Amino acid sequence: MAADPYSVLGVGKEASEKEISSAYRKLAKQFHPDLNPGNKDAESRFKQIAAAHDLLSDKEKRQKFDRGEIDAEGQPVPERGWYRPHAEGADGAHYASSGGYEDLGDMFSDLFRERAAAGGRGAGGRGRRAQMQFPGEDVSYNLPVDFLEAARGAKKRVTMPDGKVLDITIPEGIKDRQALRLKSQGQPGYNGGPPGDAYVELHIQPHAFFERKDEDVHLELPITLGEAVLGGKIEVPTVHGPVSMTVPKGANSGTTLRLKGRGIKTGGTAGDQYVKLKLVLPEQPDPELESFVRDWAPKHAHDPRAAMRSFA
Repeated sequence: MAADPYSVLGVGKEASEKEISSAYRKLAKQFHPDLNPGNKDAESRFKQIAAAHDLLSDKEKRQKFDRGEIDAEGQPVPERGWYRPHAEGADGAHYASSGGYEDLGDMFSDLFRERAAAGGRGAGGRGRRAQMQFPGEDVSYNLPVDFLEAARGAKKRVTMPDGKVLDITIPEGIKDRQALRLKSQGQPGYNGGPPGDAYVELHIQPHAFFERKDEDVHLELPITLGEAVLGGKIEVPTVHGPVSMTVPKGANSGTTLRLKGRGIKTGGTAGDQYVKLKLVLPEQPDPELESFVRDWAPKHAHDPRAAMRSFA
């Protein structure tokens, strides 16, 4: 049984959408597999965190979970017994339990007997009715999918909540919350009827670094002071593997460069990847750098915030 999603994210049931998102991002950065290579415990924890966020970030699902209509995995909570709506029960009750049915066969047998008693067409008619076939019900599942698996496409063998094992092909570039139809993988039919279908809704998990916007991918890329001042070629990660990119001389934080065709591929075309540069100084203070800037700054004064003063 999946853990309570509120407990997994460390928030209360009254938490706002913003608080849930903030808690998820904080935990995702801590436990993301890309930041914990080979750590199975971190990978398992990240999956729990992603599943909890997937449920609580969906307003409708969160309400259903709070009402007890679905469980922590997003699956419907079975009702107790079968009921006939709008029927009058004993002592004026609004609903009467149909009870006593051990399977669909019993239910349909009773149904046929009731119709026969009300004016059926004899033994031949009852025989034909007994041979009637009914298709199985469709079933729906939710499946968390890694960001890169959705971007690149993948084949997955997954075990669903009911224990059924399904082989699923995830198309390259599929979007969040799209559903895949698996024909004849639903509930079995009655009396030889065809089985239903399975619908698997894919929930793409956020990535630690990449962000998808339509078919484009956005990435914030740290660069050193030397790379910002002098420019040069650097390696940049993309959803399809690392590529070389030229940083122009004098690049500032916030400078955005485009890698054409390095975004999400769908239908034979590909979006772009936008790389936003972020200047990052060494974590430890560098006395030599401090000495240089202390001497350099007074001779090269400039005011990067001058434009802001006109709005103050």
